[in-house]
Amino acid sequence: MKIPHVAPNQLENHVTRWLVSYSIPILRISLGGVFLLFGVLKFFPNVSPIEDLASRTVGVLTFGLVPAGVSMILLAALECAIGIGLITGLYPRLTLVLLGLQMVGATSPLVIFPGEIFAGPFHAPTLVGQYIIKDVVLISAGLVLGATLHGGRNVTERVRRAEDFRSYPEQRLQMKTSGATRNRDSRNSGHKNQRTRSV
Repeated sequence: MKIPHVAPNQLENHVTRWLVSYSIPILRISLGGVFLLFGVLKFFPNVSPIEDLASRTVGVLTFGLVPAGVSMILLAALECAIGIGLITGLYPRLTLVLLGLQMVGATSPLVIFPGEIFAGPFHAPTLVGQYIIKDVVLISAGLVLGATLHGGRNVTERVRRAEDFRSYPEQRLQMKTSGATRNRDSRNSGHKNQRTRSV
């Protein structure tokens, strides 16, 4: 059986087109899976490694108005809602707003409890601290998804050039139309000036 020869450039083009088509949905679904998993873990006491720090953080942020047990249930429900929203793609704006609010709360221990987060040798972050610092990646992923809300998308260089080529005649037509309008206005202005001088 003869294996067809594929040039490296052709293979790279195929891979690039596949990534352009599917990387954003994969990012959205995988991010949703992470939130859903972490949210489900928080429903069960003493399962999530961040449970104690998360309950104390919610207590500080709410000035002690929300009890520790209730705060974990609310936090678990919030993360599950974010995860389901990302996986299904429903209500993307609301989902990303909730994600942003959750990330503010999730990273706040870096400011509220810095002594616990950076308690390792030479002030290195502890395991829980590393758990929180990795949220920077989740925030970045959320920003990428946010850029797609108003039509932002990945395109290959070839597609971008093709789109520019297709829009070029329209741009030329607009330039011609605007140029003709300016010429007509200048002629009308010249005629008015001549009539004024003759008077």
